[in-house]
Order: sequence, then structure tokens, then C-alpha cells
Amino acid sequence: MRIDAHHHLWQYNDRDYIWMSAEMDILRRDFLLPDLEHALSASAIDGTVAVQARQSLEESRWLLGLARTSGIVRGVVGWVPLTDGDVRRSLDELAQEPKLKAVRHVLHDEPDDDYMLREDFNGGIGLLKEYGLAYDLLVFERHLPQTLQFVDRHPGQIFVLDHIGKPRIRAGELSPWRERIRELARRENVYCKVSGLVTGASWSGWIAGQLAPYLDVVVEAFTPRRIMFGSDWPVLTLAAEYSTWVATVQSYFARLSEPEQARLWAETAVEAYRL
Repeated sequence: MRIDAHHHLWQYNDRDYIWMSAEMDILRRDFLLPDLEHALSASAIDGTVAVQARQSLEESRWLLGLARTSGIVRGVVGWVPLTDGDVRRSLDELAQEPKLKAVRHVLHDEPDDDYMLREDFNGGIGLLKEYGLAYDLLVFERHLPQTLQFVDRHPGQIFVLDHIGKPRIRAGELSPWRERIRELARRENVYCKVSGLVTGASWSGWIAGQLAPYLDVVVEAFTPRRIMFGSDWPVLTLAAEYSTWVATVQSYFARLSEPEQARLWAETAVEAYRL
């Protein structure tokens, strides 16, 4: 079995997706289940996890509605207003859907780099374990010091680090990301997605060899037991075809044993997200 633990679906409009810059014109259209199924068709992917792309309950409800009728989408990482004193009402509503597996907030776009340390935000995070929900960490490299403090406030909460913490691949820099990732990985409640690497490199000129040093760090730090495959499709298509990314990951991880590869391709995601 193979699981893609990170992709998006959306109905495009220029109001909600202002993060799509002029260089991202190919993303400015709808990406729906038939598009996903087409992308997966040549890569032997059996199931996926759909992840929120905008901060709205409307989108969370929409993703859960799609997942309800889809055999491919095994889980949803939605959004809820974690800083709202009445966030429990939103959790009570959405958690009725069995495919809600986690929530996420786009932390790296907050003007305040310490947003994740806010008391109201942490109050919302403190409720997630009660609902059996993981939390996806979307941060830039510069946020990793705050991320360590944040994670340590919630030792019983499952966290999943998106896009290996967004290191500066295009610049070829490993430090201080490497040291901070190693420290974060010491927390056994943190998992890591092997995703988002090619869009962190040069979109038109990346090669697998540029990615290997970052993958080496992640494998050493988290071990295959806590890493999982993700595509970040359709954002991925800025730099690679879906099948190209699958082949790149497959080639790098061919060195792992069969049980370790089973963790990467499915078992880690199943465990972290309770798929």
C-alpha cells in the first residue's frame, strides 16, 4: 500500500488564493478529485490525505464532503479557528466526520513569528488530543526555535511536520535547519513528511543530488519509523510532474529495507493520522 500524506484540492478564486504569485499561473484553476485521480494513475498510490489550503471552516466542510464520497481520500487535515474561545463548537461539528484526522493553521504566513506561542492558540491545540486529532506544523526554517517551544507545551499531542520544515534548499544551506531538525526529532510525538522539497529548490533546475543532503538529515533524525511520503500536489507541479517526484523518492529510499520502506510509503501515515 502507498499513501500520499499531503495534497490539496481547491476551487480557485483570486480572493482566497492570493499567495499564488505571478509565477504560479498554472495553479490558478480548479483542482478536483478527477484531477487528483489522473495524477495518481501512473504512480501506484492507493490513498491520500487532503490538506487545507485556506483558513476557513467552509473549505474544511467542503474537503470532508469530498472525502465522504471518495475511496482515494482516506483522511483530511482541515482548519478550525484555534484562537476562538468557542473553537470546541467547530471541533464538535467537524469531528463527526470520521475522515477528519488533523488540523492545520498556515503559521508561516502569520506576520508574528511567535504566533504559535500565543495562549489562545495553545488553548485550541490543547483540545485536539481529546478529539483524536493530529496537528500539522507548517513553518519556515526560521520558525523552528519557536516550534520546539510550542511542541514541548503539548507532550501528548501528535504533530506532523510538513515539508521537512522548509529548509533553504535553493540556497544550498543546511545549517541551522539541520541542527534544529535533529533537536525537534528528539520529540517522539513528532512525525515528518517528505514533501515540498522540489518547490524549495530551483523549480526549473533542481536535481535529485541537491535534495539528498536534506533527506539524509531527515532519515537520520526521525528514522524511517517517523517519516512519510507526501507530494504537495498540485503545488508540486510548479517544479515536477507527480510521477517524477514519486520516482525521485523511490530512488533515494531504495536503500531502505522492505519494512522501512513500508513505513515511508504508508504505515507512518496510517499511524500518525489513524487512517
